[in-house]
Amino acid sequence: MNESECPVTGAWLEDHDPGARQFIKIGDLTLESGEVLPDITIAYQTWGELNQSRDNAILVNHALTGWSDVPGWWPSIVGPGLPLDSNKYFIICPNVIGGCQGSTGPSSLAPDGKRWGSRFPVLTIRDMVAAELALTNLLEIKSYVLAVGPSLGGMRSLEWAIDHPDRVEAICTIGSSAVATGDQIGGASIQIRAIKSDPYFNGGDYYEQDRGPSEGMGIARRIAHLTYRTESEMDVRFGRELQGDETGRYAVESYLDHQALKLAKRFDANTYIVLTEAMNSHDVGRGRGGVAAALSKITIPVSVVSIDTDRLFPPRLQEEIVELTPTARPLATISSPFGHDGFLIEVESMGELLRQALSTLINRQNEVEKRLLDVHLGLWTNYNMGIDSTGQ
Repeated sequence: MNESECPVTGAWLEDHDPGARQFIKIGDLTLESGEVLPDITIAYQTWGELNQSRDNAILVNHALTGWSDVPGWWPSIVGPGLPLDSNKYFIICPNVIGGCQGSTGPSSLAPDGKRWGSRFPVLTIRDMVAAELALTNLLEIKSYVLAVGPSLGGMRSLEWAIDHPDRVEAICTIGSSAVATGDQIGGASIQIRAIKSDPYFNGGDYYEQDRGPSEGMGIARRIAHLTYRTESEMDVRFGRELQGDETGRYAVESYLDHQALKLAKRFDANTYIVLTEAMNSHDVGRGRGGVAAALSKITIPVSVVSIDTDRLFPPRLQEEIVELTPTARPLATISSPFGHDGFLIEVESMGELLRQALSTLINRQNEVEKRLLDVHLGLWTNYNMGIDSTGQ
């Protein structure tokens, strides 16, 4: 398969098999920009059962090119007896707005029956969280035990902690940050330019064409993938070896070509731009007096996970969250030769950290319940002493 054989878009479309996706309409949403995104659909998947009090839910926020099928991109994490145990918890993962796997995004049909394309509005991380809150309300989920996510998902988890502490008991942010850095924005801007420079991009309105901007998105993915992995891995794994086929490519070129083609089969170029620009806009301190002021107001437990070789979200960014958040646990670090993608690959280490985050929360709840019980026992004892002393 070469670039010319790629689909116009790898987005899930209305005539495709929904698989395990569920869909819900959340209505209109006024965005941070003031623009209104109308008649929004959210695609989501769930595991486990919501309890009677509707407070045993865990929210999983996927990364940039993730989707609602958590076991599909995060193996051995969700399921019976797994770290996010579906025997105990109701786990839900929505596809973000702006996405391309069932939720309203640029490849979706707008109210006029045409695909949004270039008309799709600019989104922020807070807009995504606002849509997730609307979904939460419609499903009558009282609160989340935990909101957890890597990268883009970690950004959303932080926003949940800051804006909706009454709806989430704790968060876990993985390989993420409190604010997008100049280095991240610079690299992302080149990826966006690659897509927009593709001759088949057509200003974002390519859905009715015979060919889409797969070459541009492929270049963007190749650039991004190098930031997801490490220099040492690329050298040890591929070095200067040739692929050994008629193309004359280096083996590392063939590997990056493969990653680009994989993405073209399941992703949309406009969504890549919309979500990347949302990540570039990420700043928990915007309108809140700065990053330090925003993080200082967090009142719920925060678990922060770092990957020691991550060059896209280097550990100093997670250290900043821990230092500025009064309720943060000590930084947890995964050792991995795979860089940012370590959260996907080191599933045993990642699973143990998730178990610890939930265990810490359970212990905290037990301590609170014990304190309440001690208070009640004390009051009851005092009451009985009062009866004895008066003879009543």
